[in-house]
Amino acid sequence: MSQTHPLTTTTFELPGYRIVKSFGVVRGIIVRSRSVIGNVGASIQALFGGNISLYTDLCERTREDAFNLMLEHAGRLGANAVVGVRYDATEIAAGITEVLCYGTAVFVEAVG
Repeated sequence: MSQTHPLTTTTFELPGYRIVKSFGVVRGIIVRSRSVIGNVGASIQALFGGNISLYTDLCERTREDAFNLMLEHAGRLGANAVVGVRYDATEIAAGITEVLCYGTAVFVEAVG
């Protein structure tokens, strides 16, 4: 199951916190390919229709890895939160995809 960080958001504000410093854009990039065995298994699943769980699992792991790399990048800068989190994916070549997770690294303090 995917994990998340409590101080990340797709919005540009965190309720209950105020941004006191911005460190700029941070990112995590993963490039993955599908294995031949995974493709065969997915092809069999596709014959029956519905969710192709082998690809779903691969995509989820890839996004989670990119997210964690983004958090590591933010942590190295001294941030304790990331706002404006987004994902992007690009097919580099047949069966090879880049997944990018990015956002703005910030330092936040609790309000009140």
